[in-house]
Amino acid sequence: MDLALTPEQMSFRNEVRSWLKVNLPKDWVETVRAGSDIPRSDAYDFLSRWQRKLYDAGFMGLTWPKEYGGRGLTFMEELILHQEMALVKAPPILNILAIGMAGPTIIAYGTEEQKRRYPAKMLSCEEIWCQGYSEPNAGSDLAALQTRAVKDGDCWVVNGQKVWTSVAQLADWMMLLARTDPDAPRHKGITYFLLDMKLPGITIKPLKQITGDPEFNEVYLDNVRVHESQILGGLNNGWAVGMTTLMYERLALGFGLQVRLRIALDGLIELARRTRRNGSPATKDATIRQKLAQLWIDTEVFKYTGARAITKLLKGELPGPEASTGKMMWVEGHQRLQELAMEIQGPYSQLTRGSKWAIESGLWQYSFLRSLANSIEGGTTEIMKNIIGERVLGLPKG
Repeated sequence: MDLALTPEQMSFRNEVRSWLKVNLPKDWVETVRAGSDIPRSDAYDFLSRWQRKLYDAGFMGLTWPKEYGGRGLTFMEELILHQEMALVKAPPILNILAIGMAGPTIIAYGTEEQKRRYPAKMLSCEEIWCQGYSEPNAGSDLAALQTRAVKDGDCWVVNGQKVWTSVAQLADWMMLLARTDPDAPRHKGITYFLLDMKLPGITIKPLKQITGDPEFNEVYLDNVRVHESQILGGLNNGWAVGMTTLMYERLALGFGLQVRLRIALDGLIELARRTRRNGSPATKDATIRQKLAQLWIDTEVFKYTGARAITKLLKGELPGPEASTGKMMWVEGHQRLQELAMEIQGPYSQLTRGSKWAIESGLWQYSFLRSLANSIEGGTTEIMKNIIGERVLGLPKG
């Protein structure tokens, strides 16, 4: 693993730094320093405009082919971009499900028409994407999905329900898995559709979380007619296409979440410096100092684990099961970070947004509550452990 930058990569880093120095929204810095690493619903419009600025500057889709809206660069440039954004505490990307999952999958499996139609509008944030995988009885066991698609002329008629669908209330398109051959083995009769969320028969019902935000949704599909041209990767090949999406999801998590974890950690250190414990800043407390130091060490380990995954990609290999380790590291590190934020605040940790005595306007309380979902979203902790044990360590199933 060689992390030394070439002259071209150093030039790219300088390009990113110069642009961020001029274009970074100053008001966002004051918000994110309090640890709000997950975008709140009231920031969606702002984040959409921010992504468009990044796109116009040429910083979206760095590794995507130029003919599909990208710049044709390597994953080292992608890593550099994320590192520089972390250093200045830049806002996150709103359309991350499209950038990290749908786009790379369409580029890998799509027809030429599909590859020219969708990726560029993902990058510019003109079209938001969501993921239609999980169902009430098919979350961790994705192969148990029951959403059905039945052929009718040149369309497929889809009926079923999806759940825990992030940003469905904003989405223009969905990555949809549906069963197209009920008689085939569980993994063989699934097809991957590109679903227009404005089609008749789609009902979206927000699910309010413990934070108070309806970030997740239920999506009901009642006789939704999807044209056969919207199949991605071939009929009944959805399992292979869907697993590629999940591998890219874990890779995107490795890029983006390490950055967000570092930003949140910097905010936590500032919180500790400003908070008094026994008349001195919390950073003088030996236990707090040890916990902060361990979080910093773990964040650096997370960064270099991600760099190993990049080395694999630079060799032309697809992201593999090793990416699951990044998801695990994020979950454990981020939840410990948020718990420490509550410990540092002491009794004030019970005061939320709306109280005039709430520290940082209650943003830490919000991100603490939001972090409880980390061990479920993007693959549950139990599933990640199984993947690591079976596919990385070679342990027997069961």
